[in-house]
Amino acid sequence: MLVRLHDGNTIEATVEGDGPTVLLPVNPVPVEGAQAGELRRWGADPALGRHLIDGLKGAFRVVAFDYEGHVLAVPKPDTLTAANVAGDVLAVADATRSERFAFYGYSWTAPSGLQLAARTDRVTALAMGGWPPLGAPYAGMLKITTAAHAMAVDPPAEPQQTGDAWADAEFTLSEASTRQFVTLYEGLQDFDERVRITCPRLCIMGGADSITYDERWGGTTIDLAGPVREHREELEAAGWEVHLLEGLDHMGAMQAAQVVPLLKPFLGRALSGENG
Repeated sequence: MLVRLHDGNTIEATVEGDGPTVLLPVNPVPVEGAQAGELRRWGADPALGRHLIDGLKGAFRVVAFDYEGHVLAVPKPDTLTAANVAGDVLAVADATRSERFAFYGYSWTAPSGLQLAARTDRVTALAMGGWPPLGAPYAGMLKITTAAHAMAVDPPAEPQQTGDAWADAEFTLSEASTRQFVTLYEGLQDFDERVRITCPRLCIMGGADSITYDERWGGTTIDLAGPVREHREELEAAGWEVHLLEGLDHMGAMQAAQVVPLLKPFLGRALSGENG
């Protein structure tokens, strides 16, 4: 079904399975052709969304919507704020008759889930992958996205491959596509990470999830694993279930083979009293 978002554009949402509802901002349709080959070269799975859905739909009602793909295809340069992202997720929930729901996000959709859970009591469980709940590099990501936007405005004469999927992809994004992430991270600079969230919470992080960008990005280091190690005791004391997948980087820890064996039992425990 088509769901209208905050800027008037629409996104397709699909529903599969029965049971307590889980919202997944993923693409349910495997990527094919040359783009699939490029994703594999980066270490990504062209069918990641499909594998996540298939891994969960036997026990849960899975609502899938490719939010990341949507904002890249239909940029929201001035309006991709945490509040509007949360509103978009709630629009998907409303359209699919999901009064209460769990949410799993990875990378930048993970802190979007944190923002969502801080804004509504409709979230029954929150699972975050590839983003630390405490000590997150909001300032570093603002530097990275600002640099990416500057390069979109004034592209380098001879772009060089960095070996990092996100950075290399930035060379192909438009000015509007990069500016929307500047908007997002600008609005998150003063976010209180210790905001009270009471639903069950899960954090999945690759133990080697850290990268230092070259001088084009100001030599900025985005360390995502470090804050989870540093704050693990505090997170667990606050009720988080934390999994550090040693040896895995950002791409490795997002694979369905790593995520589903942790996410599915967590959701089973968290949603045992939910009726869907």
